[in-house]
Amino acid sequence: MRNNLKIYRAIENITQKELADELGVSRQTIVLIENNKNDPSLELAFKIAHKFDVKIEDIFINDSNKK
Repeated sequence: MRNNLKIYRAIENITQKELADELGVSRQTIVLIENNKNDPSLELAFKIAHKFDVKIEDIFINDSNKK
């Protein structure tokens, strides 16, 4: 799954640490998500989308159905 988290974070001008603290996760979790090394839980994906006031699909893109 790809994501636009880094873009949304840049738009809001917040650091990985600031986002992590606000969401109650570690900075490493944000790093792993941004680098497509880890997919967030559904709960965390909703929290992220809510933080940026967008739909989950605006941040997270599911490529698994592409051929």
